[in-house]
Amino acid sequence: MKVLHLIGGGDVGGAKTHVLSLVKQLENHIRVKLICLRSGPFADDAEEMGIDVEVVRSGNIFKDIRTIQNIVFTGEYNILHTHGAKANMIGVFVKKKTGIPVVSTVHSDYRLDYLHSVLKMYTFGLINTIALRLVDYYIAVSLNFKDMLIKRGFAADRIQTVYNGIPFDQPIDLMPRAEFCRKYGITLQSGDVAIGILARLHPIKGHSVFLDAAAKVVKKHPNAKFLIGGPDENNLRATLEKRVDQLGIQNNVFFLGTVEEPFSFFEYIDINVLASYSESFPYVILEGARMKKATVSSRVGGLEDLFIQGENGYLYPPGDSNALAGHLLTLLDNPEKRKIIGENLYQTARDHFSLQSMTDTQLNIYNTILAKERQFLADGKVHDIAILGYYGYRNSGDDAILKSFVDHLQIHRRGLSTVVLSNDPSETRTVYRVQAIHRFNLFRIPALLSRTRVFIAGGGTLIQDDTSNRSLWYYLYILHLALKKGAHVVLLANGLGPLTGKMNRKVASSILNRLDAITLRDPNAYEELKSLGVTLPVTKIAADPALALSSCDTNVGAEILKICGIPLEEKLFALCLRKWKKVKHSEKILASFADQIVTDFHAVPVFVPMQHPEDVRYARKVLRNMKQKGYILSNRYTVNETLSILANTSLVIGMRLHSLIYAMTLGVPMVGLAYEPKIDYFMESIHQPFVAWNQNFSMEELIKKTHEVWRNAPEIKVELKKMKPQLEEKVKEAMDLTLSYLPKLP
Repeated sequence: MKVLHLIGGGDVGGAKTHVLSLVKQLENHIRVKLICLRSGPFADDAEEMGIDVEVVRSGNIFKDIRTIQNIVFTGEYNILHTHGAKANMIGVFVKKKTGIPVVSTVHSDYRLDYLHSVLKMYTFGLINTIALRLVDYYIAVSLNFKDMLIKRGFAADRIQTVYNGIPFDQPIDLMPRAEFCRKYGITLQSGDVAIGILARLHPIKGHSVFLDAAAKVVKKHPNAKFLIGGPDENNLRATLEKRVDQLGIQNNVFFLGTVEEPFSFFEYIDINVLASYSESFPYVILEGARMKKATVSSRVGGLEDLFIQGENGYLYPPGDSNALAGHLLTLLDNPEKRKIIGENLYQTARDHFSLQSMTDTQLNIYNTILAKERQFLADGKVHDIAILGYYGYRNSGDDAILKSFVDHLQIHRRGLSTVVLSNDPSETRTVYRVQAIHRFNLFRIPALLSRTRVFIAGGGTLIQDDTSNRSLWYYLYILHLALKKGAHVVLLANGLGPLTGKMNRKVASSILNRLDAITLRDPNAYEELKSLGVTLPVTKIAADPALALSSCDTNVGAEILKICGIPLEEKLFALCLRKWKKVKHSEKILASFADQIVTDFHAVPVFVPMQHPEDVRYARKVLRNMKQKGYILSNRYTVNETLSILANTSLVIGMRLHSLIYAMTLGVPMVGLAYEPKIDYFMESIHQPFVAWNQNFSMEELIKKTHEVWRNAPEIKVELKKMKPQLEEKVKEAMDLTLSYLPKLP
């Protein structure tokens, strides 16, 4: 493998450290060359490190592009890796001529790079914004930055994350303390505590916040000294010095200018501070961690992936000088805590943010890119998977189906290009980190399907005419279109039926018989499939994908319940209800039932919505008819949050299918209200009680079965726990069958 790195060459700070250390480490594994678009310290340092570096700068941008194109051709490079605005722009032109795939590392929020200059913002900034849209792949230096790109519409499957890393095992040559202080004009007395910030002087770095916090700290700790290291790139030092005078802290603040020995800086301070308004994943945090320094940082970039609040450091909202001062005072008052936090931060950073880890991740990304390029040349397809279901409708159950599938891909088939047809593409992109288009965009869907390898109708009961003919014909049309466009087509863990219309059954049979595989979530759906005469696809009985969801943190749900004023010391029972017109006066019936449970079990009713906001509105109607006190969780919660909430309850009364599936997954005893056959089927499959929720409803039967479940809760939990692995295995088999239709990599 041969990789060509391209960078402007004027970079300083974290971007410079990242590129030079990465390229140097990559040389141990692959052929790599670095091109700088200007001469200077960056190129000089690269050469001094023994990196194969070349400066390309003729003064004619078009000549430089041709030179780089020739380097790509003659060197037979496989990947062009760009860094920064100018490199991205040139990379786009080189790609057009050579066909080489281009990957760009996003080191910062490109919209904030040129805030200090309106001219550069509307020249270099605008050019970079356009160029980034035209490169092939992206590397974000934090998960936070990946999410930023996804929210801005970049293709999620083409964004990878590489955290910054530093060597933790190499020895460090430190300047003697006295010499360091003398060089940078620092005067420290015995008993002084040094608080340092190492960052170029730029408004985005938040030095004014640092100084405002310093003024607050000095009032209580006059022995606190504040060291500011970093080059003055924007003539900001005079403004900051003026601010120091206004605050009256001249004797406590030292401006060091450019610090050439960063590890010595971190060695001789007691507390490391980052005050930036925006960052990716700053090296100064890792360098401070390398020296085991207690750290207080603004909550920016990917730092939440490193810090555990109060255990290995402190994060505070950007710009909040009061919060920064508060954390500094906590550390100033407790030297032993400073030591423990510094040690903990060192251990976390060493385990997860080493240079070797960064290099291994980068090599994997290169291999993935080359595999994608080979596959595209082989079949002309861009996307591995397109999946359609009832997604983007604020329904927790359908969200759980999608989450389970995406989680499975992350664990077993990371790197696949996945596109979701959703009613809310923006939310789907953001929550699941996948590509998404609108499910009714009939202009884009045909083009998508023609470039997709495997199309999946995923989860739910899509093929049925009980709800309406419109939805049935929509799904049948999309399945037909996917087949016509040459994709493999799979029905994944679906319910099926009822199908009553004669024409509906005929068309469904014809289309389903052309599919590659059909997996069904219950035996009754299989019987319906046989009644349609569908025999050609590979067919399996599986289980609902949500049954394979991983365990959740119960503390999350407990915190939500606490915020809503729900007494956690009491036993809670969840009501997951929906409006159903076939039962008259349903609000009064369910209110009477809930009142009875409160009286009989001394438990607190909590209405948990599964579809927002419809279930909230219905819950309010039920609660208004109750005599006992109850609670409604009126906010919308993620799948994990809803799972965690239900995990804190002792009983689930579920009308929504996936509330019962969640209860099964969590091992929480339950009783079903069967408003549709799918509830009957599921509850029968796990041997749990349910009551018909229709004109034959019996309150006496519901209360009797609820008492039985409450009384036998310990045994039921054991039974559910035993069943879970079998159901998870069925889901895995269905997903593995679906993914088996993806072609082998060439």
